Amino acid sequence: MSENSESYYKVAGFCFCLEAVSQVPDNLEPFRCEKEANTLFTLKLVHSLPLQPTAPVFTTDDGPGFPEIAIDSLQDGGYRFRMRPLPGLPVAAELRTDANFSRAQLLFIEGDFSFALNNSLMLLFAFASACHGVLEMHASVVVNEGKGYLFLGRSGTGKSTHSSLWLKHIPGTMLLNDDNPVLRLMPDGTARVYGSPWSGKTPCYKNLDFPAGAVVRIRQAPFNKIEKLPPIQAYASLMASASSFRPFKTLAEGWHATLEGLVGTLPCYVLDCLPDRDAAELCHKTVHG
Repeated sequence: MSENSESYYKVAGFCFCLEAVSQVPDNLEPFRCEKEANTLFTLKLVHSLPLQPTAPVFTTDDGPGFPEIAIDSLQDGGYRFRMRPLPGLPVAAELRTDANFSRAQLLFIEGDFSFALNNSLMLLFAFASACHGVLEMHASVVVNEGKGYLFLGRSGTGKSTHSSLWLKHIPGTMLLNDDNPVLRLMPDGTARVYGSPWSGKTPCYKNLDFPAGAVVRIRQAPFNKIEKLPPIQAYASLMASASSFRPFKTLAEGWHATLEGLVGTLPCYVLDCLPDRDAAELCHKTVHG
């Protein structure tokens, strides 16, 4: 692929462009599309970036085992993102964007190029779509009888395990995404869930979408019990698993509007459960009811 080449991809109905990327990771291929008149953002791979004064905005702190991303504002109104695979490791890549996240440049420094590119794309997609009814979710999603069910929870609480129980014990179930699906509030007020190129450790990159049937927060317990959440608790549950950065006021307002709309249309539950068949059957029976 030449220095000036372009390739296009569509996620959750939004097209974006890659420029001068010669090695596109396989997870993006199912989402490749033709060039469209309107693109959400363009990301160009570059070999250098000019020095520019910066001011710190925010640094992620998701705990041991998670990447660290330091965000700075730039003098020209844009932003700089410096990405490390783990806290304390060298910076793997630097991403620079304009003020509205529609144009960006990626400087790869060292390590795994797929890590740098995919994290850059996830950041850009979350930020550029924030005012368009879109949320990147930290969730595992299964599809059953034509609807998508999102399982939320902190890492290690059993999201993927619960999905696997549905796959094993609930006939007709399919895994849509195991880590970073996209939840979208549609213009007509309905909710849809989309597969994405980002699925954590499970290679599940399906360019499919379905009406969202329900959201279920998974909590480990010595028993199986499911309850529907009232609106305020449902809002908090969704927000806790959505990719969002509160220091950006305009984006935060966009995510807030999306969360409000979703709470009004999408049933949200909390499932205290064991990792067993009974938990999957209880959950399935409840959300289908």
